[in-house]
Amino acid sequence: MTSVYACVPVKAFTGAKQRLSAFLSPVQREILAATMLEDVLTALAGATRLAGILVNTIDPRAAALATKYGARVVSDGALDGHTGAVMGMARVLAAEGHGALLTMPGDIPRVTAAEVDAVVSSCQDAPSFTIVPAHDELGSNAVLCNPAFSVPLRFGDDSYFPHLAAARRCGIEPTIVRLPGIGLDIDHPVDLRAFLRAPRVPTRTLALLESFGI
Repeated sequence: MTSVYACVPVKAFTGAKQRLSAFLSPVQREILAATMLEDVLTALAGATRLAGILVNTIDPRAAALATKYGARVVSDGALDGHTGAVMGMARVLAAEGHGALLTMPGDIPRVTAAEVDAVVSSCQDAPSFTIVPAHDELGSNAVLCNPAFSVPLRFGDDSYFPHLAAARRCGIEPTIVRLPGIGLDIDHPVDLRAFLRAPRVPTRTLALLESFGI
């Protein structure tokens, strides 16, 4: 079985989630970013099918959280945006001869260990590509590349269909897995409203938002 490593790019918490500024203060947004990351790390640490976890960040608070949950902290490409940070982790895995890369963001607090294992279980023989779309089918909320550089990646607000096309250009028919927890990232006000309307799941993030009176 191919070894799959979870790879989470994390920007600095300072100035995080500016699109939510109408609802939350700068300090609240920083706390929210850290809390969502902890929910994601909890799910990854609880998954049974991962070979390891990498977190790419230069934020000391994010690094401390990563270490708390047994993740390895790296910084190759950490200042080069989401795509650059993912590519940095891909380089680390490739250089060490590891298998597949599973990347997901740190702002999907409803993700569960079972969902992570479901994505890993979808991994096929190399070369292969699995993707979990965002709830709006615009973003790519989880991507599994086997091997790490099997498909060129470029993340952004509208990356899902471009990633499908990129895989097919590489001769790979992508595996699409739809999962409600992974699919719901919190970046825009509409995402925040969707999170609060979703069936209640006892996450740190939900408790935090309720404490904010959201």
